[in-house]
Amino acid sequence: MPAAALEEALESGKFEAEGWRVRKDGSLFWAHVVISPVFDDLGEHRGFAKVTRDASEKRKQEEELRQAQEALLQSQKLQALGELAGGIAHDFNNLMTVVRGTADLLLRRPDLPEEKRSRYLHTVLETSERATSLTSQLLAFARRQPLEPEVIDLSVRLDALAEMIQRTLGNQYRLELDLAPALWPVEIDPTGLETAVLNAVLNARDAMPDGGEIRIATKNLSAVEPGMVSLSIADTGPGIPPEQAERVFEPFFTTKPVGKGTGLGLSQIHGFAEQSGGSVTFRSAPGEGAMLEIRLPGTGKMPPAAKQEQDHIVLAKGLHVLLVEDSDHVRRFARQLLEDLGCEVLEASSAEDALELVKGHAIDLVFSDILMPGRTGLELAQDIKAVYGLPVLLASGYSSEQFVPKDQREFPILRKPYKLETLAASINELVGGPRRQAGRA
Repeated sequence: MPAAALEEALESGKFEAEGWRVRKDGSLFWAHVVISPVFDDLGEHRGFAKVTRDASEKRKQEEELRQAQEALLQSQKLQALGELAGGIAHDFNNLMTVVRGTADLLLRRPDLPEEKRSRYLHTVLETSERATSLTSQLLAFARRQPLEPEVIDLSVRLDALAEMIQRTLGNQYRLELDLAPALWPVEIDPTGLETAVLNAVLNARDAMPDGGEIRIATKNLSAVEPGMVSLSIADTGPGIPPEQAERVFEPFFTTKPVGKGTGLGLSQIHGFAEQSGGSVTFRSAPGEGAMLEIRLPGTGKMPPAAKQEQDHIVLAKGLHVLLVEDSDHVRRFARQLLEDLGCEVLEASSAEDALELVKGHAIDLVFSDILMPGRTGLELAQDIKAVYGLPVLLASGYSSEQFVPKDQREFPILRKPYKLETLAASINELVGGPRRQAGRA
């Protein structure tokens, strides 16, 4: 090390370093060392000058400053979590007030007319969809939102959404569309896209309480970023200062009053864009409105032809299903759905119990949660496929990519929360009708 220090000092003109040194009395001190080459009047190298300074006090001050900064950062994190938790709790309490109150009313009033009962049930369904949207925003920020990408034309999809967006905005607001006709297709999750657009639109609406104009535009970024597609949402609102604009994608930050939202809307957009391989920017200034732009990678694939909607659920009766779910509430709910579809159901609360049941029963399909104590649903699926060759349908509320990359996926994964229609479609796609297996020893 001394030789290397001298060589560096000679080559570069100076060697500088810090480290522990020992005083004559044996105590340690933090030293700042500078070594410089010494030359005579003729330019000949004659030796080195070394200066060692006691930097213990300086190091102590720097350490105290670092600890203070860490304490401040931790305090800010705790404050952020508190704000986030408070906003989520407020929104969920509102949703649960509707769900719980409606359920209580339905239980206490069995004599309600069918028309009112149906209306109350639709209220519960709509409220649960809003709760699902809130958890989706949280998962998107955490990069755990399950994605089911499809090849779509952004202009076509946004044109189809326009009527619903206008109804959501109300008559005080004018919606303008500037959609490029020859847009490159993109491969993204359509549900994530629709949630991101609605969040951006509602954020713009909230910034203009007295009404205004919202403009949605798409274009190919052929000159700026070749291969990228731009989706922008701009408003004519009052705008916000630069110091606030820099923080809009933070999950806990909101310019709205307390109780008016969690501040998760724009962070959901950020998470969606990042997960889709793109990016998002936000520009605003006081008096100049605001514009949010999502940039997504184009694809050479073509959007598939529109699928014909089914008027009813089709599933062959008598399918023997082994249901594996560690949550009692979810297991009871899943069993009801399967039985409503005409399946005969066996239950297991763990992978170990499931392996015991599959040995001695006729099973056509295994439907299992992924995250369970002990062996995971994915490990269970691999064992069952290897030993028995049975089809397995997995379910999860997290991103599928967290458990297994898409290009290595052996088993279909159903996103939670699922409904009767999506469960039936997944089962039909997997088994294509009744497949009774012979009994197993």
